[in-house]
Amino acid sequence: MKTWITNGYVYHYDKRRMERKDLCIEDGKICEICSPGQGERQGNIYDASGKSVIPGFIDVHTHGGCGVDVNDALKDDFEKISHFFALQGTTSWLCSILTDTKEQTIKSIHEALKHQKEHANCANLLGIHLEGPFLSVEFKGAMPEELLRKADMELLKEYQEEAEGNIRYITVSPEVEGIPEAVPEMKKLGITVAIGHSGADYETAMKCIENGAAACTHTCNAMKLFHQHFPSMMGAALESDIYCEAICDGRHLHPGSVRLFLKAKGYDKVVAVTDSIMAAGLPDGEYKLGVNDVVVEDGDAKLKSNGVRAGSTLTTGTALKRLIDFTGAEMEDVLPLLTMNPAKLLGVDDKIGSLEAGKDADILIVDEGYNIVDTFVKGKKIER
Repeated sequence: MKTWITNGYVYHYDKRRMERKDLCIEDGKICEICSPGQGERQGNIYDASGKSVIPGFIDVHTHGGCGVDVNDALKDDFEKISHFFALQGTTSWLCSILTDTKEQTIKSIHEALKHQKEHANCANLLGIHLEGPFLSVEFKGAMPEELLRKADMELLKEYQEEAEGNIRYITVSPEVEGIPEAVPEMKKLGITVAIGHSGADYETAMKCIENGAAACTHTCNAMKLFHQHFPSMMGAALESDIYCEAICDGRHLHPGSVRLFLKAKGYDKVVAVTDSIMAAGLPDGEYKLGVNDVVVEDGDAKLKSNGVRAGSTLTTGTALKRLIDFTGAEMEDVLPLLTMNPAKLLGVDDKIGSLEAGKDADILIVDEGYNIVDTFVKGKKIER
């Protein structure tokens, strides 16, 4: 049966504006977008009067939320977190597995796949993001140092086999032995490569980009920063045409830094991510991030051992509001950072990322205060 979302202001990606339209859903896809009153409206009717109808958000970098840590999550835990994410506006996501033991990494992969194959009333898990283990010791952040290693394609191939091809994204450090040469091989495995957690010089970072790296992980965080004589990986990321992840919570990046990214990269090359941990959606207290103990105070997550910032408590719905606040831009201008840009980064923009006939009906209903009113994932309204 068809579902019509009527009388709403539908987001048009190419024009970067809202247009008063009716949108029709059938079999999980958008089948028609037309002017109000044009033709009959048979089936279920959802009245979106006074609301904005926008694409669902895509989060390519998150470690958890609502009490669930991805590294320790079982199938039912993934169901819980995916439901929480959907209510916050995320309709598609990658689960980010922090560097861990081989055994625990494979267990996390298997549990993610169980959820991916059988789930209901929640966001769609697109696949897996491996944050490590081929990362720099100097800029390890929350990564357990003893588990970091040089490039190991046999290990990555084993992980991808265990994941049945569902590892979609990996973060590596350019200066780690063997990484620049391994980037093309990682791409052949169907994995989009991001560079991060790094003190690499400009030239080494550029070599990875030339070899096919497509993004920079949480730009400016856990990396050597720009210097006029040593532009470093940050300089390479801003100068080149790769995507730059940005954690727009006001803690990881000053609002001025977000505006700088957008001036340097343009609104089509920045990807808003949460990098959230299990504390997202919960009060201050003590939590876990992989093997690490984390303390959250005033919503700010830091390692208990040394006070280093460890992920965030951000949600995509809040990220939208922060972006509008930081930039002074209209919602229509910043939406690509949460929708089409991550879709293009992962090569899934033919299915999600914008509201077009033939694409998945991943849709958000948003009020005038940019609050998520309702979420549709593949045409099904998420129940609270």
